[in-house]
Amino acid sequence: MVSTQQVASARKAVEAELSEFERRELDRRRSRVAIYDGIADGRARWIEQNHYYAEEVQRLVGSLVLPNSRILEIGCGLGDLLASLGGKRSVGVDISSRMVELAHKRHPGLDFRVGDVERDAMPEGPFDAIIFSDAVGHLDDIQRAFEQVRPLLAPTGRMIVTYYNFLWEPILKAAEMVGRKTPWPDQNWLSMQDIGNLLHLSGYEVVRHGTDILVPANVPVVSQLANRIGAQIPVLRETALVDYFVARGVEEPMVNPLPGVSVICPTRNEKGNIHEAIRRTPMMGPRTELIFVDGNSSDGTVEEIQAAIAAYDGPLELSLVFQGDGKGKGDAVRKGYAAAKCEVLMILDSDLTVPPEDLPKFYKALVTGKGEFINGVRLVYPMEGQAMRFLNLLGNKFFSLALSWVLEQPIKDSLCGTKVLYRRDYDRIADNRAFFGEFDPFGDFDLLFGAARLNMKIVDLPVRYRARTYGDTKISRFAHGWLLLKMTAFGFKKLRMGL
Repeated sequence: MVSTQQVASARKAVEAELSEFERRELDRRRSRVAIYDGIADGRARWIEQNHYYAEEVQRLVGSLVLPNSRILEIGCGLGDLLASLGGKRSVGVDISSRMVELAHKRHPGLDFRVGDVERDAMPEGPFDAIIFSDAVGHLDDIQRAFEQVRPLLAPTGRMIVTYYNFLWEPILKAAEMVGRKTPWPDQNWLSMQDIGNLLHLSGYEVVRHGTDILVPANVPVVSQLANRIGAQIPVLRETALVDYFVARGVEEPMVNPLPGVSVICPTRNEKGNIHEAIRRTPMMGPRTELIFVDGNSSDGTVEEIQAAIAAYDGPLELSLVFQGDGKGKGDAVRKGYAAAKCEVLMILDSDLTVPPEDLPKFYKALVTGKGEFINGVRLVYPMEGQAMRFLNLLGNKFFSLALSWVLEQPIKDSLCGTKVLYRRDYDRIADNRAFFGEFDPFGDFDLLFGAARLNMKIVDLPVRYRARTYGDTKISRFAHGWLLLKMTAFGFKKLRMGL
């Protein structure tokens, strides 16, 4: 039998091999679990204070689950929802060991287990229903969690997701401050459109979605009328507290043969990020090349890239391109595309604020036909530390709304550097570039406007934005913000007014 000391030693050995990024991620997850463990002992009191809301959620979910179903609930907490559904051989999973311990005491006849849906093996299926009730806001990577449980659905099984409407955020924060609500850590910023998109990216088809619970407290007569009738009325329903989705798993056809990938990594004074970019960029498809395009760095970045290429012995194909007299990231990306040899083109910002580990999600979304232009989104998950300054965040939200209106497709984040498309589609964008002209030094609007001009299907893919660990941002908030505003107006004139 393996001793506790041996397990601890093995864990330390594994952690010693982790990169700085992986250690930071592990520490962040452990801190978050500790918060949930700390909340667990007071959770029953908060549920009792808001018992009407809990009962309404049980009513809603119960109406979506057939009797005698085998159910898997992710983020089960104290297990009250699972217990109310009365399924056979059902299982509740929660990342907090203290929550699971209390759930066992509260509902001793049910099966509750400790597990991280994003990383651990889940209970063996098949399940007739998999439920994420008020759980997606707590996940690090919602897409990964949805993909992890998809094989566990029975052929006729359904995924059920409920989440709160962010219009209620000020009210819910106030309730936390006065002790009327569980004080959860920051949650993911999800609209109904975001959840539907994440289900789509993860291999599901939404078959039903709606809203419920306009009044989460028990006001005689008023609550029942509001929650049964008012929550279904157009316009009024947009203010309901709960959004819900029912989805089924669908087949995901892959292109055959799988295409190779060219990852374009523009650099300017990013010496400290070069080795991490190489180490962390994964292989995708039969061939992956990582092309650094240097914009006249003065901190030794070029020498670092050359030394790394000379010393490298791995599966990636590494190369360096000099930007020369070109200006701006847009020019660097175009030079990288010109040097690329593979069918799929990706952009990886060398500050690594979008982790290279997320690139396979973009690849999968493209090769399974989820979209023709996969656009990274940093505005769903909470950001790490000072990953984006407040004014930058406001600016990104403004431009996402403006671009969605101009392009007539939902674009939640226009300025995330990670964008992925097939070379054949990029060539079409380049061939039609004269319609817009050379107007964008960043390259983001050039690609988005070009894709919209060709009526390509643009799909947002959420990523968790990390803090920069080396170097300084190249963004000037006010000067570049004014330039972006002018480019948005230019896009409106060309795409919507035809001028």
